[in-house]
Amino acid sequence: MRTTAKFLTVFSRLAWTAFLLQLVIGFFADFTALWGWLLIAAALAARFTAGRITRPSGERRPVEVAPPVTGRWMAGSSPADRVPSHGTRAYGQAYAIDLVAEPEDRARPGFGWWPPVRRNPAFPSFGAPVLAVAEGTVVRATDWRRDHLSRNSWPALPYLFAESLFRDTAGPGWLIGNHLVLDLGGGVYALYAHLQRGSLAVRAGDRVSPGRLLARCGNSGNSSEPHVHFQLMDGPDPDTAHGIPFTWPGIGVPARNQHFTAPEPATP
Repeated sequence: MRTTAKFLTVFSRLAWTAFLLQLVIGFFADFTALWGWLLIAAALAARFTAGRITRPSGERRPVEVAPPVTGRWMAGSSPADRVPSHGTRAYGQAYAIDLVAEPEDRARPGFGWWPPVRRNPAFPSFGAPVLAVAEGTVVRATDWRRDHLSRNSWPALPYLFAESLFRDTAGPGWLIGNHLVLDLGGGVYALYAHLQRGSLAVRAGDRVSPGRLLARCGNSGNSSEPHVHFQLMDGPDPDTAHGIPFTWPGIGVPARNQHFTAPEPATP
């Protein structure tokens, strides 16, 4: 079933690409609008079918894992407020959470009109350690994509939305940026997204213990500012995986804009 879902997902992506190409070519040649509508319908139908055939029969119980960060942080989009937390179940992110560092001794730049963009070192999240949440095996790890400038301003917001459409057409790797997937066993996989370029401390096949340094927080992929995107899912491929709820001991699941302090890991 997952193989079929993968095929349909790729087909949907190709249909969207063909639609975008038709729009561009349409400036220079005559095309009937019917082709565009057919491509849109094919893309939507393929993505919908892919989601239906791999949909789990029921919701799983939350899996308890350690937080992927340490210190004082704030939750952005969170499954404590709504599911799916990011407005979609695609890419296994039904229960995903976004985290931004807000230490007591350093202010995090807020969302506003000016400046339109900022460099990543302006944010306390950038370069923060990202840790293993449980014992597991690294099944996927990539960190070659660049860390782009922030998009956390009103002028940059339209660009972020437009950029996300093209990234989605290119595939999940362009959305989640530099990322790492851990196999925690029992059909549970942890995904860390938007990692810093060149920061991986592990590679595919490595066995890690809870609290092990995996990489550092970055601003790659579809990201408005440096932050940690964390989720559990039921497969290693975000294209066909479904989200799994999580909970952190002593913390639970922080709600949007809620601050929490994650302790130092017992095992460095």
